Amino acid sequence: MLTSSLVKDLNRVLPKNNVLSEIEERYVYSVDASATAGVNTEIADAVVFVESIEQVQEIVKIANKHMTPVICRGAGTNTVGACVPVHGGIILNFSKMNKILEINKESMTARVQPGVVVADLQKKVEEVGLFYPPDPSNLKVSTIGGSIAQNSAGARCFKYGATKDYVLDMLVVMADGSLIRTGSNTIKNATGYNLGSLFVGSEGTLGIVVEATLKLIAKPQCTQVIMAYFDNVQDAISSVDQIIEKQMCPTTVDFMDKNALRTVESFYPTGLMTDKEAALIIEIDGFKAVMDEQRGLVCQVLRDNNASGIQYSRNKQEADNIWSARRSSMPACAKLKPNVTTDDVIVPRENLAKLVKGIQEICSRHKLEICMVGHVGDGSVHPQIPIDFDDKDEYRRYKIAKSEIYHLTAKLGGTISGEHGIGLEKKAYISKVVEAGALDYMRQIKKIFDPNNILNPYKIF
Repeated sequence: MLTSSLVKDLNRVLPKNNVLSEIEERYVYSVDASATAGVNTEIADAVVFVESIEQVQEIVKIANKHMTPVICRGAGTNTVGACVPVHGGIILNFSKMNKILEINKESMTARVQPGVVVADLQKKVEEVGLFYPPDPSNLKVSTIGGSIAQNSAGARCFKYGATKDYVLDMLVVMADGSLIRTGSNTIKNATGYNLGSLFVGSEGTLGIVVEATLKLIAKPQCTQVIMAYFDNVQDAISSVDQIIEKQMCPTTVDFMDKNALRTVESFYPTGLMTDKEAALIIEIDGFKAVMDEQRGLVCQVLRDNNASGIQYSRNKQEADNIWSARRSSMPACAKLKPNVTTDDVIVPRENLAKLVKGIQEICSRHKLEICMVGHVGDGSVHPQIPIDFDDKDEYRRYKIAKSEIYHLTAKLGGTISGEHGIGLEKKAYISKVVEAGALDYMRQIKKIFDPNNILNPYKIF
């Protein structure tokens, strides 16, 4: 329960306006974009807005004194309940620690606070000819701190990798309030354990990232987006393998199934071909002089694999329109029913067609609507299922289907999260894909780093 002594201690180290204690304020910050939000959880005891590393350290010390959890929060857009308070606690909001501290052109690095929005960072570094590739679909609001906590990826992961591949160094506040540095401001570092890799993707359960140094690369001179339609899923996926065999590496290879195409076109008309079983969205980049050759090779492979319609962007506006359609799949689904869930299962690409067809069959059998999008290049799909949580029978069928989807994913050699994390939503299923010995070591690491279990407890395990 909220105690006056806790609020008094928080007000002692923070400006009064940076501590929220009214029930309405605490409720707003106690939910995220997951199906878990508000289900078998409590609202936060307090919400605090921090503005400095020292304030974060003081908050952690207060949490230890009161033996209350600390749950870090960026934009709150994660879909697995990673920033939902399970048993109350302090919500640590980083929206006021949102400064880009340095962009170093010579070292090709950026030093940022955790509240920096991914899209804002991308815009700033591109102004000086550099590039930060990770692109979660909600990049216009997604924060660097949240991306590090969940190891966010996105469509460009196929060519450029995920967030973990761009974190060179971090300042991390530990569970006792101490501050450590995990790496260095260099591209290579073989000095001791790769401590930073433990924090990236740990969902705030091991430490609190308060500053990050990120690797940047040279900005590609040109980009172009190609959209191709297919009458069956297998042809679409086979195209990807053959594009790679041509020694091509597109920036992105994304996927939309028929239901996704229809749903997006119904709510955000952009001229999509809704009678096709699947569509690929392929982005290529590089020097302007070779763009026509790249596009020609890709389009030839698409035609050889029975693409029934191909279009490509001729300017930035047309490219943005194609990506807007792809990124609109989740909000479009949200208009079908009161709630919408999404997932991020991933398998080796050779099994992707089996995964897509299997998920469609599972949802059909349980009488659930589904729109499927994903990143074909790396083998991941996002089954988006619109449902009504107040319909108990539908929710029951959804939970059964979800378990079957995870079982199918494991059977096909995959894992249950490629980029969203585990949080609350998936912790009951992690043993399907992580063997017992590895899980035991993870729990031991958690106990060593956080002996009082105050850092985002009851997540992942």
